[in-house]
Amino acid sequence: MGTSVDVAVIGAGVAGLAAAAALGKAGLSVAVLEAGNRIGGRAWTVRPPSLGGAYFDMGAIWLHAAETNPLVPIARAAGERLVDADGQRARRTFLDGHLATEAERAGSATAWERFEAMADKLLGDGVADASLAEVAQRLPDDPWAVTVETWEGPIICVADSAEFSLRDWRANQLSGSNILVAGGLGDFVERRLAPTDGLHLDTPATRIRWQEPGGRVAVETPRGVVEAASCIVTVSTGVLASGRIAFDPPLPSTVQECLGGLPMGLALRVVLRAAGADRLDLPDFCSLDRRFTRDDPAIVFNAWPWGFDYLSAWIGGSLAWELSRAGAAAAEDFVRGELRRMLGARVDRALRPGAALVTGWGADPLFQGAYAYARPGHADARRRLAEPLAGGRLLIAGEATHETLAGTVGGAWLSGEAAAELAVRAVRGA
Repeated sequence: MGTSVDVAVIGAGVAGLAAAAALGKAGLSVAVLEAGNRIGGRAWTVRPPSLGGAYFDMGAIWLHAAETNPLVPIARAAGERLVDADGQRARRTFLDGHLATEAERAGSATAWERFEAMADKLLGDGVADASLAEVAQRLPDDPWAVTVETWEGPIICVADSAEFSLRDWRANQLSGSNILVAGGLGDFVERRLAPTDGLHLDTPATRIRWQEPGGRVAVETPRGVVEAASCIVTVSTGVLASGRIAFDPPLPSTVQECLGGLPMGLALRVVLRAAGADRLDLPDFCSLDRRFTRDDPAIVFNAWPWGFDYLSAWIGGSLAWELSRAGAAAAEDFVRGELRRMLGARVDRALRPGAALVTGWGADPLFQGAYAYARPGHADARRRLAEPLAGGRLLIAGEATHETLAGTVGGAWLSGEAAAELAVRAVRGA
């Protein structure tokens, strides 16, 4: 496959696809090298027989911050059916073992405001950074503070709150609408965002020689060497830190420091199907959660999306890693146990035996996690990781490098476009 192009893009996830599209518009030749057998990365829709052909997004589900998300206008222009996820969602919250009444949930309405105000006070007290966990510690009498912490740490950002930068959390808090794409977000990516030229699947980059004579970059693959004037690397921080791709010369210590500050978190999803007509008295698009205490695991449920006959658990942070290592059977047993705590033994009759599906991002060597989070003291690592190396010959992009939409497909797309702009300058000597 030996070839020469203006820019080599490593990875055909959303960031890589964005970079390729922007480079093509700029009139540059591109080779997109993808180690796997599909595009989309962590945006992946499946329709397995275990779900009766119903679709399921294995990774990314929503277009967050829809009012400013760059993929929303693309989807609308393409005629995709878009649904307001927040408008569809019903919610059931358990408190002290029973379904919370409206009066009992009243305090939760302003819980996020109280939590954010304390976070801002903490950061405004001259503290460079702190952990997310320190906010709830300063709100010992607020019965909903641990709930906010659990949602914002291990559930949404898939990182334990004690290991998660408060400053990074504040910078990346999501606002606005959350949009669902009918048919699955992964399928939308594959349908609408695939590059028209230069895509090479099953072609892993094994070594990137990024300071070759004449200002060139050489990307080694099992199919040959791709030479380019610039290279954009969009793989996860987990893959970069693992050494799966060798760099010659090695990545600078500043980049290694950023990778150490941006490890991969994990969300584990376990899907169970209904055994019959019993839907556990839960409506379609129903979220099932609890007012969390320190003793409660970071797990929430989504039941019967789009009227499908399945219910999925979302588990985040270190618990997700623990269950991922324990295996699918252990994860299923844990999920069923948590459902019994909420809904009683009825779940054993209402749900089929065996998990219909268990996600495996943590064990997948091409991803090694769900998305990156910043450790306390490393909130600037996202910006620093995106800084060009060797005058733009080597660039790193992906959701981990976006400073306000980290962990989202929108952030990944914007990071790819930003890297492409820098690559264009490098190629043209601007």
